[in-house]
Amino acid sequence: MKQLYIKQKVFSLSGKFTVKDHQEQDVYYVEGSFMQIPKTFSIMNTTREEVALITKKVFSFLPKFFVEVNGREELTIKKEFSFFKARYTIDAAGMEVYGNWWDMDFQVLKHGEVVGKVSKEWFTWGDSYQVQILNEEMETIIIALVVSIDCVKADQAAASSASTM
Repeated sequence: MKQLYIKQKVFSLSGKFTVKDHQEQDVYYVEGSFMQIPKTFSIMNTTREEVALITKKVFSFLPKFFVEVNGREELTIKKEFSFFKARYTIDAAGMEVYGNWWDMDFQVLKHGEVVGKVSKEWFTWGDSYQVQILNEEMETIIIALVVSIDCVKADQAAASSASTM
């Protein structure tokens, strides 16, 4: 089992942050596009090679995010039409997310087997997540999933605050 930590900087306009291991060594670098269409997040390894890309679809009635890992589309997160509460679905080949992913407390399953666990660390400055990798082959996909869900949440929060003005 591998333990990773994602801690976002509160005042970073471009969305730059790192993923660290239990010894606080950088494992991945995440860089978001700033004032660019489409909005993207690039996940890079320690040699700065892109291993995953998250892209928000530009012209869509409801928000939709595509996640590519090593050049292949692995999953899609899309908002469903609902009147009262924001609902999203995650489409991925053979992958499922169980638990409360909106509050960042969930398990990632591949063909029914738990391959990762995610939990939000409370009472921290900025968003912080603890990620347990149970199947190291799925590490990049799980990190991309956590970053993309956080991106969806930030997009929803921005849309909610804009609509209340």
